[in-house]
Amino acid sequence: MEWNPDSWRALEAKQQPTWPDHGQLERAEKELSTLPPLVFAGEARDLKARLAQVVDRKAFLLQAGDCAESFDGFNANAIRDKLRVILQMAVILTYSSGVPAIKVGRIAGQFAKPRSKPTETIDDMELPSFLGHMVNDLPFSPTDRKPDPRRLIQAYNQSASTLNLLRAFTKGGFADLHRVQAWNQEFVASSAEGRRYLQLASEIDRALRFMEAAGISSKHPEIHEADFFTSHEALILQYEEALTRRDSLTDEWYDCSAHMIWIGERTRDLDGAHVEFFRGIRNPIGCKVGPSATAADVLGLCEILNPEREPGRLTLITRMGADKVGDRLPPLLEAVRDAGHPVVWVCDPMHGNTFTAESGYKTRHFDDVIAEVTGFFEAHAAAGTWPGGIHVELTGDDVTECLGGAEQVSNDDLAKRYETMCDPRLNGRQGVDLAFRVAELLSVNADR
Repeated sequence: MEWNPDSWRALEAKQQPTWPDHGQLERAEKELSTLPPLVFAGEARDLKARLAQVVDRKAFLLQAGDCAESFDGFNANAIRDKLRVILQMAVILTYSSGVPAIKVGRIAGQFAKPRSKPTETIDDMELPSFLGHMVNDLPFSPTDRKPDPRRLIQAYNQSASTLNLLRAFTKGGFADLHRVQAWNQEFVASSAEGRRYLQLASEIDRALRFMEAAGISSKHPEIHEADFFTSHEALILQYEEALTRRDSLTDEWYDCSAHMIWIGERTRDLDGAHVEFFRGIRNPIGCKVGPSATAADVLGLCEILNPEREPGRLTLITRMGADKVGDRLPPLLEAVRDAGHPVVWVCDPMHGNTFTAESGYKTRHFDDVIAEVTGFFEAHAAAGTWPGGIHVELTGDDVTECLGGAEQVSNDDLAKRYETMCDPRLNGRQGVDLAFRVAELLSVNADR
């Protein structure tokens, strides 16, 4: 079938809202289509080239950020603190392993979430499930849960503001490697992993001073600035289509809502609307792959989404669960390897390890996160393939949403600072701890 930005409409689109006012939806789509792009095609091509380095075993992808961004909690400090944790993790990965970390945030567009059920029932009242602030609101009332197309415009506006801040922070001095010690948040600096980070930061500071003393200029842009890219799950296809533009240089179509977008585990049907939309855009794209995926499923995705076998084009994000990764991942690695598809393999150790704690809170245990990452690296070592990255949900806030970690968050602690709208996130301490663990695993693979 010939592709165009709206060809997905002829196929089944899963996880879409039931919009009550189609006239209002069409007006929102039309307005979005006239607004400036959030990102540019050249930036997306730059990210694709960097992801090609991951395929070539010369880089590592760090993809991290909020489970779901909020309209309510939007402020500069929250964006800065989230970016700071990601920068810390990237420095740890790069310095400890000798492999550059490509920084991609789940940010400036992560406003929609798939759900296991389309409706939710409380006290005999059945309402639409909360699908993220791009669609409806969290309070359980008919007004709040009603899908509202005007939220698509609000998502665009907040994404634009977030991108402005990110560009200012990453290019305006905040990301300068001379400030690696200043990045340490107070609650991180007081922890064991925070002290380990401070030691690493001191080593980087000494290395920079040595370079300057030896007459080697430290004025290179990579020292003072950081390249940071955005990504989100492209769930609401009307929003994505409206922001898809033809590049004036290449005459190709790019989804200008983010540098990279991905397909979720629930919407990766080979004959579905999401795969159809994704096959025609030229962004670097991802696809979540869970424990039910077969080798035939994954090979089918590779053939449809990257038929030209372009390195950096397709990232497969595996989310198996700590107890399944050892059995379910190796056959997929071997099938893709043997077929010669140049994919980036990334581990999402969060979504396959979610459970409900005794206190009733949905949570994840840090030990399970580490176990899945370890299994991911072991599977790649056995297959002779490159473990190309991690994909995690985290926040810069000092939340207590995931159990365990160096500070040993317990079941009783969950209620203290459980702030997520949807899924539990790692806090800053746990994110830094995870980066050190991954760096140790990565350094072994880099030496092979």
